[in-house]
Amino acid sequence: MSDGLARDYVGYAGRPPDPQWPGGARLALNFVLAYEEGSEASVAAGDAHSETNLIEVSRSPVPRGQRDLGSESMYEYGSRAGFWRLLRLFQERNLTLTVFPCAQALELNPAAARALGEAGYDLCGHGWRWVEHFRLGEAEEREHIRRCVASLQRTVGRRPTGWYCRFAPSLNTRRLLAEEGGFLYDSDCYDDDLPHWTTVQGKPYLLVPYGLVNNDMRFARGGFATGQDYYQAVRDGIDFLREEGRSAPKMMTATLHTRLIGHPARAAGLARLLDYVAGLKDVWVCQREAIARHWHDHHPPQA
Repeated sequence: MSDGLARDYVGYAGRPPDPQWPGGARLALNFVLAYEEGSEASVAAGDAHSETNLIEVSRSPVPRGQRDLGSESMYEYGSRAGFWRLLRLFQERNLTLTVFPCAQALELNPAAARALGEAGYDLCGHGWRWVEHFRLGEAEEREHIRRCVASLQRTVGRRPTGWYCRFAPSLNTRRLLAEEGGFLYDSDCYDDDLPHWTTVQGKPYLLVPYGLVNNDMRFARGGFATGQDYYQAVRDGIDFLREEGRSAPKMMTATLHTRLIGHPARAAGLARLLDYVAGLKDVWVCQREAIARHWHDHHPPQA
């Protein structure tokens, strides 16, 4: 099986390489801000149904196919209020992050796009819209990738250097990303705690694994009830990997959604976590692009 689709059950076989993180860090910690609000399915935008995933109710009572004003409004909270709150929390502590933007969403909020451009955060493309790429035909997916890149260059002022689909890629995604060019990596895998190489179209291709464990979506799915739940769960992961990092440093991803953890009671837990992280000398809080470039430089593909 080609184009990075072969299954690998072995990986580093219990003997991972020393990543040689900058400053001898035991852990590379990457915060991800998913920006999707405005790119989700919406009857108002001409879709057959309104998006009801990752909102404040487990099941919307609005019949499928009708315009869901409740769901729309919950998404709008993320772009109107939650985004600015999360941006402030990171900037007050001088901590960086990576943005997973759906390009159409930022077209609908020029102020947010400008703020991201000024902040200098790296971009990992999350699609033209917040759709499931594995449902797209090849030509349609190719066009979504092209439109996403071109749109972010216009709105934010730079292109994405990585890529992450909604949940899972299609069988064509990696080949289409290589065809488009300009990407250092994709994060459409959940299989490791370190980057690793595969092959796409006969050339080395870097994967920087993603993770859903340290993801605030658990507020919407019953895993987190309070900001303290979030703080404790993610801190446990950080502390475990810091200890493991004495001999085998790793990376870790923690993902935020503006419409979820952007609410005050939940953001309080994030603020406590960021205060804790800011005081750690053995953790490299970094952008995803920095991890990818570090791996290209220090762990190039082997023949």
